Amino acid sequence: MKGVYILDIEDYAWNKHEQELREQNEFRYSESKIKIIDNVELRNKIEDNLENLPQKSVAKWALKVATPILEYLDSHLKNDVRVELGVEALEKRINGSINAYELRKIGFIVNELAKESKTEISKYAARSFAQAIATGHMRGHAMVSSDYAIKVVNHLTSNSPEASTKERRRQLEIFDNLNEKSYEIK
Repeated sequence: MKGVYILDIEDYAWNKHEQELREQNEFRYSESKIKIIDNVELRNKIEDNLENLPQKSVAKWALKVATPILEYLDSHLKNDVRVELGVEALEKRINGSINAYELRKIGFIVNELAKESKTEISKYAARSFAQAIATGHMRGHAMVSSDYAIKVVNHLTSNSPEASTKERRRQLEIFDNLNEKSYEIK
């Protein structure tokens, strides 16, 4: 991220509730909503980075976090049309061609991938993806998406802290590849 730019609250969050929270409160780190073995220091760095991006950039980041995790979907779900439907819907939301209501309807369809998963790892991968799509509605879903990516890694590596750290580093590197500016909320 290069430079610091002023960010309007409407760009920071598309959702009024999140706008109001941002205006009322000082930033505080969240705790994971799911049980994971994690590198909390790197998780907090991710949250710092997300806090200084507009929602459209947060959504792009979340999608890049979740997409590689889709390789862990059960075989019967790997080429499911709902994956592309979710990606297209989020891209349309980022570009402003659909509203939050339309995105949420598609998000519920995408979430069916988790319900149809036969393995735990597939369920977590699908949840990471569904949460990434949901960032088009509320930016807070981005951290949940990244936490589910950690849950996948935990499951793959018998809760290896080193593997969690490696995954968090991958997530941090995505910020560098976004080529986004850094912002301050006005």
